[in-house]
Amino acid sequence: MKKSNRPQTKVKKPEPKEYNSNDWIIWAAWADRITFEEIYEKTNKKESDVIKIMRKNLKTSSFRLWRKRVSEKSIKHRKKFSSERKKLKLKNNF
Repeated sequence: MKKSNRPQTKVKKPEPKEYNSNDWIIWAAWADRITFEEIYEKTNKKESDVIKIMRKNLKTSSFRLWRKRVSEKSIKHRKKFSSERKKLKLKNNF
């Protein structure tokens, strides 16, 4: 078998295959670039459902860390995410 010349990116936590699995929801919730709206579009799980899944499947300290991160970053919502992107674009133009 011929090896390709393209480098392969190795990811510590690759994206799970099934969208409706708890593994995918947890993976998407930790990802900064995936908003709660996108999670809802793919899985029909609201933000409150995602929080319940995270609380049930993570250790207490990991859940607290995730909640702190989500509330401070405030880019887990599409509206806030797009406004943050606009701010970044403005900073980069100068």
